[in-house]
Amino acid sequence: MADTALRTRFKVDGMDCAACAARVEGAVARIGGVEDVSVSVMTGSMVVHHDDSTDLAALESAVSRLGYGISADRPEPPATRHDEDGHSCDCCGHGDAGHEGHDHRDHDHGHAAHEEDGRAGHDHAAHEHAGHDHAGHVHAEIEGAWWQSAAGLQAIGVGIGIVVAYAVGQLVPQAERWLFLAVMLAGLAPIARRAFRLLQAGEPFSIESLMTIAAVGAVFLDAAAEAAAVVFFFLVGELLEGLAARKARSSIKALAGLVPETAHLLTGGATREVAASALAIGDEVLVRPGDRVPGDGVVVAGMSSIDESMVTGESVPVTRGEGASVYAGTINGDGVLTVRVTAPAADNTIARIVRLVTEAQETRAPVERFVNRFAKYYTPAVVAVAVAVAVLPPLIDGNWAGWIYKGLAVLLIGCPCALVISTPAAIAASLASGARTGLLIKGGSVLERLRDVTAVAFDKTGTLTEGAPQVTDVEAYGADRDTVLRLSASLEASSSHPLAKAVLAAAGGTGLPRIEDGRAVPGKGVTGRVDGQDLFFGSADAAAERTAVPAEVSAAVERHSSEGKTICLLLADGAVLGLVALRDAPRPDAVAAVADLRRRGITTVMLTGDNPRAATAVGRELGIDDVRAGLLPADKQDAVKALQDKGLVVAKIGDGINDAPALATADIGIAMGGGTDVALEAADAALLYGRVGDVAALVDLSRRTMANIRQNITIALGLKAFFLVTTVLGITGLWPAILADTGATVLVTANALRLLRSGR
Repeated sequence: MADTALRTRFKVDGMDCAACAARVEGAVARIGGVEDVSVSVMTGSMVVHHDDSTDLAALESAVSRLGYGISADRPEPPATRHDEDGHSCDCCGHGDAGHEGHDHRDHDHGHAAHEEDGRAGHDHAAHEHAGHDHAGHVHAEIEGAWWQSAAGLQAIGVGIGIVVAYAVGQLVPQAERWLFLAVMLAGLAPIARRAFRLLQAGEPFSIESLMTIAAVGAVFLDAAAEAAAVVFFFLVGELLEGLAARKARSSIKALAGLVPETAHLLTGGATREVAASALAIGDEVLVRPGDRVPGDGVVVAGMSSIDESMVTGESVPVTRGEGASVYAGTINGDGVLTVRVTAPAADNTIARIVRLVTEAQETRAPVERFVNRFAKYYTPAVVAVAVAVAVLPPLIDGNWAGWIYKGLAVLLIGCPCALVISTPAAIAASLASGARTGLLIKGGSVLERLRDVTAVAFDKTGTLTEGAPQVTDVEAYGADRDTVLRLSASLEASSSHPLAKAVLAAAGGTGLPRIEDGRAVPGKGVTGRVDGQDLFFGSADAAAERTAVPAEVSAAVERHSSEGKTICLLLADGAVLGLVALRDAPRPDAVAAVADLRRRGITTVMLTGDNPRAATAVGRELGIDDVRAGLLPADKQDAVKALQDKGLVVAKIGDGINDAPALATADIGIAMGGGTDVALEAADAALLYGRVGDVAALVDLSRRTMANIRQNITIALGLKAFFLVTTVLGITGLWPAILADTGATVLVTANALRLLRSGR
């Protein structure tokens, strides 16, 4: 595809089965300048790649002539970039042992949103679609109560008509045939009108065309009652398909509906109610107990428990206080919070999830492309079989009426709706199910490939570990433990380095002694005076330059260092007062997650730029035997290639920073992150909420999905094969044949929707 191609997304109303998508795609593909088109029934959308010569008015008209509503989506605003501040500090004189020298990856995230359509002044809203008759539109969108929709009223009307025709026929037998004929024609009229439109658009093998031929043929074979029944079952099947499609779409709509419509904006010490969509970055909002958080933000005042289950999938509320991040759509518990907005409404966590899942559903998995290619040959082949059944046997036995009847029934088996929907329905349900628990997968091809993963290569910092050091040990030699920690924290109080923050957090951060003449010693540590004592807090090597370190202390330094910890010593007037050990701790679920992957037969590897001692210690604790440390970005890429050369299908897990080459080289690149642009958009998939266990959940979701697709294909082809045989043998007739199509479609869709209820 040319780099200069334009991309326009359309909303298409009224599609409820894969055949709808196929005919829309076929019509649009014939428009001049169109390079590629992707239609999603599950999202009711279409993405068209085209050049500037494409007549979008003609494109919309072509879709309208098929009986569907169409309008171009408005462009979405680009995602706001959240750059992290880079801080430097000479705390302890160390490059943080738990923090690799990360450089942010520079991605130009052209949102799959919507580029210009190249037609100035094209008013989509005012565009009138010639010949678009919603009233007779069999596939009209089902909104509200099903019995009030056009499809519902048609099915009910024909059903009542059949009952009336049968009842009257018992009293006036000679009128029965004509009554059934009238009911059949009333129900068939909109179907036949649609079949004619599709024939004009170059779609001769639509289910509407096959239905019309079969119903009219049955009348000529003096089977008006059966023809009316076939039309009724067809309308009921179409109604059920529409309801199933609406159910699939509702999962994403429900996610978008988590964000409240209004927010309580704080201005000048007072609150006023505003639309949540109008909130801007930096606005402060009041979130009362029981309210939903109106946007992504940071708590600036208050503390409360937050129910994040609808967003993260965690059933237990979490406590959020000052400085903690909160997500749009989560529910505040028992406290009042003041939240500063950090993302606009169009770019909050929920909005990005919806956008990513919508775009993912517009991409096709390899198995879906194969099924669609198969379906293009399947329907003409079945039509050929129907003609053969209707024509060849009568040449031998002369029973033209009987064999033509069987041929008409075979025609109804020819629609590939159930077969074609078997894959996208399952993939759409899985993508939505995963998104609800923070598993973002960018398309069906990624979802399908995850099933085959045999090796997982983890980054360490921020992926297997929390990404922030914590104080693990405090040892006192000339004072008590509390004094060592408080004095160390006092010296670090003015620093923003992660190690300094960890020491301050361990000491409580308040009631610390006042430091006099505090200053940083570049590459060494920090110095200052407290109560007349000269203090130094820094690396063990820097401390050894200032004083003779006792053997006892040296042994402790060596012991903690062998465990991958960063060691800082506190000196008072040249004597060692204490030792503080820090380490970037593994994520709480990391040990169980690695063990879970091993049970699935998946090899685990750690690829990190951290020092070998720290990496080995973390790997040993987590049960990862293959630990490769001290790697540059290119080294990580080479390590992934080496695993692939062994025949392994590799998933690379990283925080989206310093891992670009490896993520791009891996079969599947998975970003670990808390909602940043990098985490959501850099890789093939993202673990939104930073749970290591979600790697196994991704693999499980893929395997469940592919199993569901196999079940769906078996149902679709199995039912059709069964009714094809029974029809040729004369066991079943027209109305069971229509059930082979619409019934199979409903069964396949319902089976796919089970994935929405699948547990993690």
